[in-house]
Amino acid sequence: MEHKAPIVTYFGLNFNLADMLMITIASAVVFLIAVLSTRKLAMKPTGVQNFMEWVMDFVKNIINSTMDWKTGGRFHVLGITMMMYIFVSNMLGLPFSIVIDDTLWWKSPTADPGITLTLATLVVGLSHFYGVKMRGTAAYGKEFFKPFWFMFPIKIIEEFANTLTLGLRLYGNIYAGEILLGLLAGGLAQSGNFGWLYAAVPMLAWQGFSVFVGAIQAFIFTMLTMVYLSHKVSTDH
Repeated sequence: MEHKAPIVTYFGLNFNLADMLMITIASAVVFLIAVLSTRKLAMKPTGVQNFMEWVMDFVKNIINSTMDWKTGGRFHVLGITMMMYIFVSNMLGLPFSIVIDDTLWWKSPTADPGITLTLATLVVGLSHFYGVKMRGTAAYGKEFFKPFWFMFPIKIIEEFANTLTLGLRLYGNIYAGEILLGLLAGGLAQSGNFGWLYAAVPMLAWQGFSVFVGAIQAFIFTMLTMVYLSHKVSTDH
């Protein structure tokens, strides 16, 4: 069930308007949740504040499992942002998709490899930046030649492999889920009389499973982000 993407070209660069729309919506949703959860802080949290504090504790536990808090505490906000942004992005394409004139406008932004690989590149780039910042250029550079100097090419390949696997894992899981939902929705639309009941049951079941997969993928991406950062900034690994 392929649909065209709304592509426009400026100064020789192609821009996907659907991707731009969806990442803006995902960012707005996360920002709105953050504002609502911190607008009226209370000693006994309820509602959205309680949810946000649970997310903060959950991400803190992820960080503590990969590095000491003195080192990893500075990445707490990054982890919360990653967790919430990726989860919201994964969920956007589940309820429905919007196709206008055979052009797909509404989908999960993480169902596009350009988005997920950009996020992965950002994570790997940040790991190198903080590695140099916290350990110094010389000490950080030496890590690429340990335990033997000829490991350098392998470690360079490893950095590219980490970027690809981090981005493509997220993309593959979300894209596959949306494709199957599209196929089930097509079967639902073509079912006559009461046949739509048989298509609706597996579609609802798969949507529930997709929510679980979307949450797991947000967790895995955040966990691997902290693992990569830990490998670059810690000296005891």
